[in-house]
Amino acid sequence: MENTSSTLRLSLSFQEPPIRRFIFMKHSLTLLLSGALLLTSVPAATAQQAAASPYHTRFAVDAPITLGLGAMSGLGLYLVQQKNGLSDAELARLSKNDVPKFDRFAAGNYSKSAQTAGDFLCYGSLVVAPGLLALNEDVRGHYGQVLGLYLQTMLATDAIFTTTVGSVTRYRPFLYGTEGGGSRNSKISTNSFFAGHTAHTATATFFAAKVFHDFNPGSRAEPFVWGAAALMPAAVAYTRIEAGKHFLSDNIVGYVVGATAGIVVPQLHKTAGRNGYSFAPIQGLNANGYSYGGLLVTKQL
Repeated sequence: MENTSSTLRLSLSFQEPPIRRFIFMKHSLTLLLSGALLLTSVPAATAQQAAASPYHTRFAVDAPITLGLGAMSGLGLYLVQQKNGLSDAELARLSKNDVPKFDRFAAGNYSKSAQTAGDFLCYGSLVVAPGLLALNEDVRGHYGQVLGLYLQTMLATDAIFTTTVGSVTRYRPFLYGTEGGGSRNSKISTNSFFAGHTAHTATATFFAAKVFHDFNPGSRAEPFVWGAAALMPAAVAYTRIEAGKHFLSDNIVGYVVGATAGIVVPQLHKTAGRNGYSFAPIQGLNANGYSYGGLLVTKQL
């Protein structure tokens, strides 16, 4: 595979309001990803048929899995609804010193504009990331299959997220300050661990990058696609910290969970076999004129 390196420089003015900075960031990353995908979206003039899909899916197998993940997500949402918010007396006893030093810098943060920016980035990526895959000719030929995999991948992340949030109580950073109004007593103020916006954004972007890689191995656009996939959830994580919704550790866990799901679920459907190996007989002549034969074993990463 051709090795290509690239550097992305994003220059932002910190005198601007947060919402303008994050909107600019969102458009920049979207343009980068779309431009990279467009590099390989034009089919070759000699192509006679759509490329074979690198994935194997079966409705009888994948439909029950997808439904099961959906049911698990529903269970998680039920658990979330059973949680209780904090009373005013409990809020008064909270102290920043109770927060681990690693996360303490975010305690007390609160910003409505950062929250809006994070929502914009997250929800936009859930649509834009898979939508951009349709620009690629090979992916477009199997788009129904890809969308089915995308739904399964998102539900895998959502099942982990909702069941975790429904089972773990961690107070959001803004509770350690004075802002937030009535939401300070809400049950969702205990849902800091882990960061769902970051997890779902990472799932969407890394899924798109993984699918692009599998349909276009060795493409010169890959460094840009993977770069945009990594930067978008990082930007979302930043907004969630600034908004006082999550600590840094919450976002790190969310990022890892989402990126892992976005890569692993498509990989499990690779046609090279469940173990990732393929076998083929080979024969030929060596430099000395002697014939040879054997079995070629290929490990697909």
